[in-house]
Amino acid sequence: MKNELLNIDNKAIGHRIRTEREALSLTREKFAEIVDFSPLYIGQLERGERQMSLIALVKISNCLHISTDYLIYGNKYTDTANVILREDLANYSVQSKNLIYDLINKCSTKELHLIEDIIKLILPYIK
Repeated sequence: MKNELLNIDNKAIGHRIRTEREALSLTREKFAEIVDFSPLYIGQLERGERQMSLIALVKISNCLHISTDYLIYGNKYTDTANVILREDLANYSVQSKNLIYDLINKCSTKELHLIEDIIKLILPYIK
């Protein structure tokens, strides 16, 4: 009854969690470790078998770099985090951006894959 009033679709939420987790190339086990939940619980959420607490909702959305609104309703357009990120990038100096580009441009394909993996692992911890 409560879910009907709030129009919450646990299966759709679970699908978004799985899709976003996989987009970050995170295994269920690694993702569970990062958000401090069991892989079993994450699996139940991804299949829509369990409803999550507010704490779980926030931890998961922060780790996946998506808004809670998107996670619940599938609406990406209200994601203020992306607006803030764009503002931060706009304030990042051109010189710093060029330095990063120059460093990455010198890397091999193997090194680029490693850098990508490292970034994906670090981002949830620095948010």
